[in-house]
Amino acid sequence: MPISPGFTVVEIREFVHEYHRQPHGQKGAWLAGQPVSHAMLTRWSAAVYGGDLDRGLVPREGRAMTVPPRKRTALEKSRAAERAAHAAEVAKLSARVRELEDTNNTLGKAIGLLHAMSEEEPAPTPTTSDPSGS
Repeated sequence: MPISPGFTVVEIREFVHEYHRQPHGQKGAWLAGQPVSHAMLTRWSAAVYGGDLDRGLVPREGRAMTVPPRKRTALEKSRAAERAAHAAEVAKLSARVRELEDTNNTLGKAIGLLHAMSEEEPAPTPTTSDPSGS
């Protein structure tokens, strides 16, 4: 059973390719002069580019039952790698910030202890010789 009675597979393929070769803005006018509706052209394009035309399959009258998985482009892969590298750098820097904050707290405590110890010590007694006592 052909995809469209009255048209061969070769004619359908040529028709779809001819439509896509039309310049932008002129496809509608070109299609209006052809014996095929826009809906039929859409079905034919799906069959040609989906590989169904070569296998002799007739597309369903509804939507596709499954959606083919989309392959990631090189740009998407590079952006994902950049995001992963950025996340690793953020984690590394966050760990370093925590380490420096802990060091700062420890030094603050040590300084506080040194101040407390210097306040507790008695003031040194002056060792001066008094000339009136001799």
